[in-house]
Amino acid sequence: MKFSKLGQVSLVSATALILASAFTACAPVTIDYLFVAGNKSNNIQTFLVDRVSGALNAVNSVVAAGGVAPISMAVSTDYKHLYVANQGDSSLVEFSISGTGVLASANTTTLSAEGNTPVSINMNAAGTLLYVLNRYQPGCSTATTGAASCNGGALAVFPVGTDGALGTAVANAGLSYWPVGINPTSVTSLPNGTAVYAATYDPAAGIGYLYGYTAATSGVLSQLVAGNRFPAGVKPVGVTTDPTSRFVYVTDFSQNELIAFTINSGILTPLINGPFRTGNQPSAIQVDPRGKYIYVSNQLDNSVSAYAIDLATGTPSAAVNTTGSATNTTGTQPVAILVDPGFGRYVFTANFLDNSLSGFQLNPNTGTLSVTQNGPYPTVSQPIAIASIPHGNHSVQVDQP
Repeated sequence: MKFSKLGQVSLVSATALILASAFTACAPVTIDYLFVAGNKSNNIQTFLVDRVSGALNAVNSVVAAGGVAPISMAVSTDYKHLYVANQGDSSLVEFSISGTGVLASANTTTLSAEGNTPVSINMNAAGTLLYVLNRYQPGCSTATTGAASCNGGALAVFPVGTDGALGTAVANAGLSYWPVGINPTSVTSLPNGTAVYAATYDPAAGIGYLYGYTAATSGVLSQLVAGNRFPAGVKPVGVTTDPTSRFVYVTDFSQNELIAFTINSGILTPLINGPFRTGNQPSAIQVDPRGKYIYVSNQLDNSVSAYAIDLATGTPSAAVNTTGSATNTTGTQPVAILVDPGFGRYVFTANFLDNSLSGFQLNPNTGTLSVTQNGPYPTVSQPIAIASIPHGNHSVQVDQP
């Protein structure tokens, strides 16, 4: 039996499609590597993210975190380095990331003059500075917090070399840190590099704050306003910004609210129609890479809340799915949340109490979520932080107002 040239081309195309479909069904086509830190196991686990389904596939790569009780992670902007803050021994560990997602410990920095007991780290968009928020100032600890000299946390700034190594912390008038209020929880920096914000709260006074600074390219920070802080609910836990550096969003763990601010030369002004309701005990928060949607993990409810952002005003509104709900069920006690940085198509939560990751597919038109295949995904013990890098050369398009 003979085929015409057109028939031969059609047959080859059809065969290729069948083979491609079979490959997709049998093996993951990786778009990202995802890293999970286990607070109890002191390990970091690596997963592959399937491009088609968003399903996670654990690889045989669990490495030591290089310290005790990892709490926060950050990735360099060239995706070649992973930084892990270990709370138990106040260490910062730099890992190199191979082209196949393999982690190798490279350098360790032990915090001392910069403060101790880190709670959150954040890399600036230029990849030149690592912000480290510590619970205590130098010489202070849980046992000494009543001392007059132990009146808050410490925000340290480390320069990052082209090789990924951390340099000596930037000096602040004789100190190696900038003082912040008591009970610091998280730190974020604007994508345009002009400002940094650190969340703290005072349970006795029943008020939370965002400490705000202008940021020089050298890493030197300067107060934005007298007193250097902006009121932010009762217990701000998570803080993030949109990709256009026009809005800051904060979760209030105590009042079950999402607080939104507009930014003008670094100055924060609350939206007049806020705050906005969340689930119970909202903690981690992230904006998708396009700047269109917000996702909040609710620890007590074991859920994720989804919001669409009004690109003109920054106002969030519930992204309601087909069941009429804006919340999506996760594993037990989701404490960290991540939107994949590659295509911005998938959302993941680290569920602290049942040692798992929950995965969701993001609808780019509505912001609603649907559960990914084969989840939840078992992890190392007490997963507490997530980080991810794109695999290959691809990125999302950020919408401008």
